Amino acid sequence: MEEIKPERTHSHDSIVKPADNNVEALRGEKDERRIAIEKKLVRKLDMRCSLFVLIYIMNYLDRNNIASAKAKGLTRDLNLNATQYSTCLSILYVGYILMQIPSNMIINKISRPSWYIGIAMLIWGAISTCSGVVTSFGGMLAIRFTLGFVEAAFLPGALLILSKWYTRRELTLRNAILFGGNLISNAFAALIAAGVLSNMEGVLGHAAWRWMFWIEGAATMLIALAAFFILPDLPTNTRGFTEEELEVAQLRLLEDVGEADQDSAEEGVFSGLIMAVKDVKIYVMMFALTAYVVGLSFNAFFPSLTGTLGFSYIPTLLMSSPPWVFSTIVSMINAWHADRTQEKFWHIVVPMCFGLIGFIICMATHNTAARYIALFLQASSYAGFIVFYSWISSSFPRPPAKRAVAIAMVNAFSQLGNIAGSYVWKLDSNGYRKAYGIVTAMFGVAIVLCFVFRLILINLNKKLEAGEQAWETRADVADKGNKLEHIEKGDEALDMKRGFRYLI
Repeated sequence: MEEIKPERTHSHDSIVKPADNNVEALRGEKDERRIAIEKKLVRKLDMRCSLFVLIYIMNYLDRNNIASAKAKGLTRDLNLNATQYSTCLSILYVGYILMQIPSNMIINKISRPSWYIGIAMLIWGAISTCSGVVTSFGGMLAIRFTLGFVEAAFLPGALLILSKWYTRRELTLRNAILFGGNLISNAFAALIAAGVLSNMEGVLGHAAWRWMFWIEGAATMLIALAAFFILPDLPTNTRGFTEEELEVAQLRLLEDVGEADQDSAEEGVFSGLIMAVKDVKIYVMMFALTAYVVGLSFNAFFPSLTGTLGFSYIPTLLMSSPPWVFSTIVSMINAWHADRTQEKFWHIVVPMCFGLIGFIICMATHNTAARYIALFLQASSYAGFIVFYSWISSSFPRPPAKRAVAIAMVNAFSQLGNIAGSYVWKLDSNGYRKAYGIVTAMFGVAIVLCFVFRLILINLNKKLEAGEQAWETRADVADKGNKLEHIEKGDEALDMKRGFRYLI
């Protein structure tokens, strides 16, 4: 197969196309050889990217195992009051927010992002292990801040790497598989905690919660070693793929949007940041996801919420798992259908509505069975959260420098929701009714902002369609030609091919 090297121009110039002969050659093979190569490419890519799921599991465990440790004596041993414990939860997200945008800008520029992720994982595993030796509030606060600072490299970096390989029609399901690591963590973190906390108390003179940090941190560092050799880098340089597979990988992305997934040589280090900051769409998504995250803050307190059902400690941990297994299944189905229909809004809003029903049930009744079913509904609201992240990538497709910053900006800002959520779930005389009222309101805000974002994209699609019609008719070269030039060179359509539409 002839090597495919798409021509590259500045993103403000005319739409990029590969050499015509190369395109025709590949299209001629599309029914046979091209399809076979593409299937093999995607299969190998799926296998290698599956490690992201395991990494996300460890990312989640190292970040949230403090909740299980709290129930087994961490606050007592460190003399933490309720406010100090909440501060230990929230301080992690301060470091997380500060590092996300710089980290994604670095990942977008380097040629071996697999090494970057692997090194970050080794460091955060070591930091997590140190959580088991702290003896004071100040020590735990410092470790949690540093842990968030280093963990910031993973999620936005993983989302960016996936967007550099998969087309928009494939990305939502792959994001769902990635976030499946988060959901599986919710399901099995409680089981792992139950096993460690019930069997390690007093071993070698240490509390069980300290052993949990040591064991999980060591497992993280072991898995990090595999990241160096398994995770993919870029479609231009990844080892383990044939030259033809890498050529097809690049061509798939070019065909998906109309421009090669590469930054212009003319663009500086901060070009992506400047483009992202000027795009109003990002701010709508930032506030929408932040409200969504506040609504999902029950996640960090799930064992406590399950505990309100009235069972003892170990049964409570075991009962915390099934809702997240259910959520994982629902999320995969929802993501698959979103990819199949190429629709985003309703695949985000409908799961939120099920979560709202769960919140209302918990506020309205003390019936044990009803409240447990409500926990399943609340957990299922994560299905829309996963689709939301693919909506970010598909709404800022090119250039990759802008997409990298967009993903990081939206995700980083949304962590303010986790900080606020750390203080929402306080038990009072009415149980968690006040907290449920707050997260209900936040889901309502998120739904409204998602609707606003959908209207923005509908309007942009109308402009793109109008520009194409002006191009095709050429009835008035002066007026309509200028109109198309304005659309093609405006901030909203720098990278778009004819026929491109934003996914709504």
